[in-house]
Amino acid sequence: MKNIFKIIVSLVMVNTYAQELTIPTYTQYLGDNPYVISPAYAGIGDNIKIRINGLTQWVGLKNAPDNQSLAVDGRLGQRSGIGGFIYNDKNGNTFQKGGKVSFAHHLILDYYENRYVSFGMSFVMNQFYIDATQFDPSYDPIVTNNRDLNNYNIDLGFLYRQQGFYFAANVANLLDKDTDKFLIKEPNILRNFSAYTGYKIKSNNNSDIEYEPSVFYQFYQSDKRSSTDVNLKIRFMDYEDYYWAGISYRFLNDQLFQPLNIGPMGGLKKNNFYFAYSYQYTTNALSSFNSGTHMVTLGYDIFQGLSNCPCTSNEID
Repeated sequence: MKNIFKIIVSLVMVNTYAQELTIPTYTQYLGDNPYVISPAYAGIGDNIKIRINGLTQWVGLKNAPDNQSLAVDGRLGQRSGIGGFIYNDKNGNTFQKGGKVSFAHHLILDYYENRYVSFGMSFVMNQFYIDATQFDPSYDPIVTNNRDLNNYNIDLGFLYRQQGFYFAANVANLLDKDTDKFLIKEPNILRNFSAYTGYKIKSNNNSDIEYEPSVFYQFYQSDKRSSTDVNLKIRFMDYEDYYWAGISYRFLNDQLFQPLNIGPMGGLKKNNFYFAYSYQYTTNALSSFNSGTHMVTLGYDIFQGLSNCPCTSNEID
């Protein structure tokens, strides 16, 4: 039992280290909310989009990670967009919260071929906090008091779209961390790079059915870790409403056939209301101690206003 406890503690601490001063990225971007991974998406669409996301990781495991977030973005004028994002993340005795404000500008490369390019920038604030009051000194002899650290940073994003194809490239935490309050060996390079690409394919026999394979890649400069999400969504259109189902497969890039998690997801948009649910089965050593990860996204679109520029038109045709 003692060995099992050590495994759990080690995995939780690894997850905490990976998230320190970085906005946690799960699969919430697939819930009609790509703005959470790239500021270049801010303002694409005819409405102000509000998305509330709640995630409970490793259900059944005491003090497992929990995350709540709120994302809002909308168009500013005809060719620009603004957005805001706040989140709260808890992982055992470690806590992280913060948010970002974003600005994006969208341009037409070719009007007839629907080729658009977008640039985005975010100002980011993250706070990382350790509550040491519940620590066991035999496992954590170094940490003897509560500690917190704030970081202010910048994210940059680029987005290219043509017909049903899209490609986004992003760099998060562009600036190095200038303080070291926890461990001597703690890296001060917080930069991580990501790329998100996919293609929306209309069914030949029924244009109301759309297939969307996509890939999301992340690379952390500090320790050279990288991971990839391989996703597939099928969307069933009903005029301006739609229903969708999909699956996501996440793995470390040096462990292609050893997924971190895998699971189905689904959602719907009815009138201006949006709902999505995602389940992820954990395949690591914790799989025997929990029932997986559950995520729910609720959304509402308000203040519809058509743009005279197709570069800010809604992605879903």
